[in-house]
Amino acid sequence: MEAHVLIGNPNTRKSTLLRCLSGCFNRSVRDMETVRGDKFKLYARASALQESRTTVAAFQEEVARSRCQQVLFSLWPGAHPHDAQAWPDAIAYLEALQRAGWVIRHAAVLGAQPLRPPAQSVVTLPSVLDQPINTSAAQLRQHFGWK
Repeated sequence: MEAHVLIGNPNTRKSTLLRCLSGCFNRSVRDMETVRGDKFKLYARASALQESRTTVAAFQEEVARSRCQQVLFSLWPGAHPHDAQAWPDAIAYLEALQRAGWVIRHAAVLGAQPLRPPAQSVVTLPSVLDQPINTSAAQLRQHFGWK
């Protein structure tokens, strides 16, 4: 599985940006294309996994049902305040997915977070709340290499 992740606190426009990038509302499959012209099916899930109380195992099963080889999703940087073990911080989620064989291709850190996720390519957008959403989406689309 090839993963692309948006990481940010609540109200850092994660869901809105995910919808701009994918055209998905939530939990949907979309046909996508890279700037090189390669086409792929993407499973997109807007709500942060901790917010929706989704464990790593449950997320893996959900994505497997989509039959896609790429996924776009979001995480909070910190663990869920009610059960940090079930819904850990972003780094723990990503490390667990990597142990399961997933490739974390791209990560975008939204807002002023001192976070370095384990991904092949990381971009930080500290001023995501101060710029138009289409500007942030264009930056992410370029970072991900998508049309």
